[in-house]
Amino acid sequence: MTRKEIIENYIRAYNSFDVQGMLLYLHEEVEFRNISNGEVNLLLQGIEAFQKQAEQAAKLFSEREQVVLQYQEQENAAAVTIAYRAILATDFSKELKAGDTLTLKGKTIFGFQQDKIISIEDHS
Repeated sequence: MTRKEIIENYIRAYNSFDVQGMLLYLHEEVEFRNISNGEVNLLLQGIEAFQKQAEQAAKLFSEREQVVLQYQEQENAAAVTIAYRAILATDFSKELKAGDTLTLKGKTIFGFQQDKIISIEDHS
């Protein structure tokens, strides 16, 4: 399986709220970073921490979809430009309420080790 296929399968599982399906492609020591406006606002280490966060995050949305706009291979990684759309299942704030649609564009860098995703860095 190519890196691109691994990423596509991971995103397909993400889009369908299939946390177990997402975990199939992750290294046991996976590290996840969410970076917004240049600052790390979430850091997870290890597949158990990732699973717990993914299960909690899935409850926040009634629908969600990541669409790959651009894919670029690097030495031990792949950079993916993603369009993201989600419908909130719960109120996030006074401005963002359940039923609202959230749309974002970002970049995710997937690091690889032994044909598994060892790191995920979301930039928005």
